[in-house]
Amino acid sequence: MWPAVDVPYGSIVVPHGVIVWVALMLWLVSVLLAWPVPVWFSRAAWPMRAPVIALLLWQGVGLAGGFSMIGALALTGLAIAPEHPWLALIPALAFALYLLAHLAVTIVQVTQQRRRHLALLDLLTAPHPTRARTRVINDEVPVAYCLPRGAGSVTVLSQGLLDRLDPDELVAVIAHERGHVDQRHDLLQLAFRAWRSALPWFPIARLADAEVAALVEMLADDHARREVRDEVLARAILQVGAHGPAAEEAASGSTRASDRFRRLAAHPD
Repeated sequence: MWPAVDVPYGSIVVPHGVIVWVALMLWLVSVLLAWPVPVWFSRAAWPMRAPVIALLLWQGVGLAGGFSMIGALALTGLAIAPEHPWLALIPALAFALYLLAHLAVTIVQVTQQRRRHLALLDLLTAPHPTRARTRVINDEVPVAYCLPRGAGSVTVLSQGLLDRLDPDELVAVIAHERGHVDQRHDLLQLAFRAWRSALPWFPIARLADAEVAALVEMLADDHARREVRDEVLARAILQVGAHGPAAEEAASGSTRASDRFRRLAAHPD
């Protein structure tokens, strides 16, 4: 049994029963946000119609889940050892530092990988003859991706893709990649990649990472739809899909790849 000792905070004394009750509520919230809520969210159909709201909710789930877990650990420690509050807070502080450390490591790793990638692009690619901040790699596989770096961001296209696409489809692909850069989707995904790195054994961390990756693809599609017709964008996605983000989403267990086509079909020109 937990000792029924009231915990003083300066001139305020918090009843032990209140601490236990709030700790139990926070554990309940943590469990809900750690499993049933994300699973339900990932199976819902509406996010493809409102990807911005869906992304905001995923960020809310991640933040609320993390804070509720830290709070639950802190209050559980205080409920068990109210006479030693600093010792009781050690598990909560350790978990918070663990998550922050993984976020910092992920930021450093991504920055270093991006710097090395840009250096390789300078060696292995050539500037596109007519499009600024666009590099062409001599590869027959149809590939397109962006490499965010503020004003130095670049879009990379393979020669195989340029050979396959008609002019409108090429505009769609480039607009899609520019959408990733302009809207800084790399920053949106950073925290979820860190969460997945911190909890590699936790399936919901992998699911959240895949769902957010799929949703930012939809946002980039919406950016491209301002310049091309939906059917043109759909054809361009098919050309790149087998080697791009759609293939990665399918491999990671996300079902949102097909949602991209459904939402394009739902708004015919």
